[in-house]
Amino acid sequence: MSDDKREKNSDDLHGWGPLLDHLEKRVEVARSMGGAEKLEKRRASGVLNARERIERLLDPGSFREIGTLTATIVGEGERPAPADAFPAGFGRIDGRPVLVGAEDFTVMGGSIGLAAADKRYRLTQLAAQERVPLLFILEGAGHRMTNALKGHGRTPNDLQGLIDLSGIVPTVCIVLGASAGHGALAAPMMDFAVMSEGAALFTAGPPLVEAATGEKIDKHDLGGPEVHVKRSGVVHNRAPDDAAALATAREYLRYFPSSAYEPAPRREAGPDTGERRLDDILALIPPDSRKPYKMKRVLDLLCDEGSFFEVQPQFGSALITALGFIGGHAVALVANEPMARAGALDSEAGEKGARFIEIAGAFHLPLVFLADNPGVQAGSKAEQEGALRAAARLFAAQRRLTTPKFHVTVRKAFGFGSSVMGMNPFDGQTFAVAFPGATLGAMPAGSGGRAAKADEDEQAALDAQQMGGPYSVASNMGFDEIIDPRELRNWVLEGLRITEARRESPREPVKRRGYLP
Repeated sequence: MSDDKREKNSDDLHGWGPLLDHLEKRVEVARSMGGAEKLEKRRASGVLNARERIERLLDPGSFREIGTLTATIVGEGERPAPADAFPAGFGRIDGRPVLVGAEDFTVMGGSIGLAAADKRYRLTQLAAQERVPLLFILEGAGHRMTNALKGHGRTPNDLQGLIDLSGIVPTVCIVLGASAGHGALAAPMMDFAVMSEGAALFTAGPPLVEAATGEKIDKHDLGGPEVHVKRSGVVHNRAPDDAAALATAREYLRYFPSSAYEPAPRREAGPDTGERRLDDILALIPPDSRKPYKMKRVLDLLCDEGSFFEVQPQFGSALITALGFIGGHAVALVANEPMARAGALDSEAGEKGARFIEIAGAFHLPLVFLADNPGVQAGSKAEQEGALRAAARLFAAQRRLTTPKFHVTVRKAFGFGSSVMGMNPFDGQTFAVAFPGATLGAMPAGSGGRAAKADEDEQAALDAQQMGGPYSVASNMGFDEIIDPRELRNWVLEGLRITEARRESPREPVKRRGYLP
C-alpha cells in the first residue's frame, strides 16, 4: 500500500489506520506458523497443518482465535514462536459452541512453551465456566526444554483442568501425529480419544527410550494405533487419516449434551424415528445359545438408521460399547458379543465397560443393556489379569447410574455376568425383559452340575430348572415381561417415553461419591 493510500485510509478510519495496520502485521506474523517452506512440505505429503485441522473440525467460518499473539515478543537471542505453537479459540460444531486447541508441529516441533501452557489451562477454565465441550488436537514433543531456563512460578496446568472438567463437559482428544510427554497425557484424561493411522502416543519418544533403556524401537511400534487402540486401550477409535479422525470427533459429540447441566440430545423427527418391528432380528440371533452371532448387527437394527456409533471397537471385544439414536433420543448401548469368547467378560471388557458407563451416565444418556454371556471369564489367565476386579468395577458403575436403564436378557446370562449387565432386581431399571428361551442361573447347569458332582437326579433337576428359562423368573417378577424379540425397539421406545419427564427435567452434574472397586 502506498503512503498516500495509507494516509487516506487512516483518515477514513478516524486516525485508527496505523494502529490497525500494525495489528494486522502482528497477526499475520503470528499466523504464519513455521513458515512457507515447512507448510509446503506438509502440504506435499498430504498432511493438514494445525490451522487447517481446526478449520476442518469446526463449522466453516466459525473459528475465533484467542492467544494469537503469544510468544511473538521475545528476549534477545530468542526466536519467536507464532501463537506459541498452539493456535486455539472458540468455534462451533453442528452449530453448538466448542473450544479447541491444536499443537502446531511446524513451530518448534509443537512443543509446549510457557505461554501455550497458560493457553491450554485457559481453555479448560473457559470450558468449565461457559459449559461447552473442549477438544485438543495433538502432534507435539511435550514441554519445551527451554522452559526450564525461564521463571514461571507455581501455576496450574491443563491436566489439572482436564480432571476438573471430568463429568462436567465432554472432552475429546484427536491424535494426528507423534505426541509425547505432557501433551500425550491429555489422551487418557479426556472422555474420548481418536488417532489417525500415522499417529503415535508415548510417554517418551524413541530417542529418549533408547537413551534411557537401550531399547531401539520406532514410533509406531512404540505407541501407534496397534498399541493404543488394540492393546492398551488408551485410545478409543482409529481413523485412516486426519480428515476421518476429525469427522469421528464431530460424530462423537453429536450424542452428548454440551454439558452435564443439560439433558441428553434429541434429533428432530426423521424417516426412522418411530416404532417398527425388527422382523430381521430372528434371522440374526439363533435361539441355540451355543451358536455365535454378531451382536453389532442387532444393535444397528435397533438404532435409528445410520446412527450406530461404536466406541472402542478393537479393545475388550467381548463387550460392545456404543452410542446411537433410538426414536431420535441419544442412548448408550452396552452389549455382550457372542462372537468373542461367547461374550464372557475379561478384564479388558470390564474396564472398558465401566469407564463407558460412567461417561454416559455423567451426561444423562439412557443405558440399554443386552446380556448374552456365560459369566465372567474363567481360567488362570483371566484371574491373573484381574477379570474379577474389572467385573466388579463394571457392576459398580452400572449400579450407580441415575439415568434411565433398560435391561434385556437375549439368550443367556449366568452368575455375575447377569449382574454386571443390569439384571439385578431393585437396581433402578425402568424395565427388565427377556427373550423366550433365555437360560439363566448361577452357572450353566451342565458344567455347574459336573463341578458340584451332582448325581443323576440332581443333574436332571438342574437341567429342568434351567430349561424353565425366563418363565420361572418372570413368575416371581424377576423380569417385567418376556417379549417377542421383534418388539425390542418398540419396548425401548416406550421406556424412553415413560422416562421423558425425568430425562427432560433440569439437569446437573452427577455427584461424585466413594470409589469404584
